[in-house]
Amino acid sequence: MSKSNKRSRKAPGRLIPRAIVGGYFIGHGVQKLFGVLGGHGLEATAAHFETIGLKPGKENAIAAGVAETAGGALLALGLLTPVAGAALVGTMVTAVRTVHLEKGPWLADGGFEYNLVLIAAVLAIVDAGKSGDSGGLRALLALAAGAAASTAVIEAGKKA
Repeated sequence: MSKSNKRSRKAPGRLIPRAIVGGYFIGHGVQKLFGVLGGHGLEATAAHFETIGLKPGKENAIAAGVAETAGGALLALGLLTPVAGAALVGTMVTAVRTVHLEKGPWLADGGFEYNLVLIAAVLAIVDAGKSGDSGGLRALLALAAGAAASTAVIEAGKKA
């Protein structure tokens, strides 16, 4: 890693959003996995996932919890941000498609506005992760990979 890229990764304008967005994803993941921070834990999350068509519920709950926890940690640290972005975008796209889409755009109605803001924040962090012109492509690839993973998860649930 070049000295200028290492320095830019530590810049407050990049570190603060990474720490906040990544940190909250870590928290959301451990809520699912361990029932801490006010979360319901693995068994309750698995049962909920079954009701929204994410079958098998336990395996999907583990996958979502690990994606959010590990993806959030990688994002916060500024490491493998396209991989982190794909994992986090995938969980948010799945949440939109299985829970929030039918409720419309606004959070007050249970809609998807918050999920879209998180997706935008993650993609902006991925885009800013490296100096040079490749950031936009990295963000686009993270979005595409996350959306593809979401489709695979939802389709697998329909067959289970």
